[in-house]
Amino acid sequence: MSDQLTLPAETRERNGKGASRELRRDGRVPAVVYGQKKDPLSIHVEEKLLSKMLSSGHFMNSVVMVEVGGKPTRTLPKAVDFHPVTSRPIHVDFLRISEHTKVNVNVPVRFDNEEDSPGLKRGGVLNVVQHELELVCDAAHIPNEIHIPLDGLEIGDSIHISQVKLPDGVSVANQDEDFTVATIVAPSAMKAEEEEAAAEGEVPTVGEEGEEGEGEGGAAEGGEEA
Repeated sequence: MSDQLTLPAETRERNGKGASRELRRDGRVPAVVYGQKKDPLSIHVEEKLLSKMLSSGHFMNSVVMVEVGGKPTRTLPKAVDFHPVTSRPIHVDFLRISEHTKVNVNVPVRFDNEEDSPGLKRGGVLNVVQHELELVCDAAHIPNEIHIPLDGLEIGDSIHISQVKLPDGVSVANQDEDFTVATIVAPSAMKAEEEEAAAEGEVPTVGEEGEEGEGEGGAAEGGEEA
């Protein structure tokens, strides 16, 4: 289950680009808390602490208790904007949620037991199509990762979402499609050999064509001499 984080915050007295730039110069990141039919709350948080949480890799699928004036608000991060050059966080959106709200979250996938995949042992390559899965679950039971075993998979095999075991109470947001999560593909060298072998099997070689032509020509010449 995803960890619950606590993020101290202070209310913003002024909004606008100028005020936001001033906050960022002071090592703060502007943010907003919205949802539950309440007025949006403009806040700012410490950049260092926010960056540390972001580096965990689980920030976007963790419950964050935003604490303003000693009063915590249960939230789920919905968007983080980054500076296009420095990649520093410059704004965060938090959605208010109840303890057992059903939420949509993007959860990373992790592939296990690579050593038990015959296809990978033969030099195949794991081609990950979906690095994250959009899931629907209880806010109190958000998984950190979805583990997918690779046991027994051969080159050419695919893993579809219907084959992925999800935790109890967790479902896929997209129920309309049995989409591909990953495939085991042949490496480039193996593909080239297979294509070359297929081409040789379908098209006669130059030598074979020459021998066939000489045989026909010889029969015709022998007929004329007779």
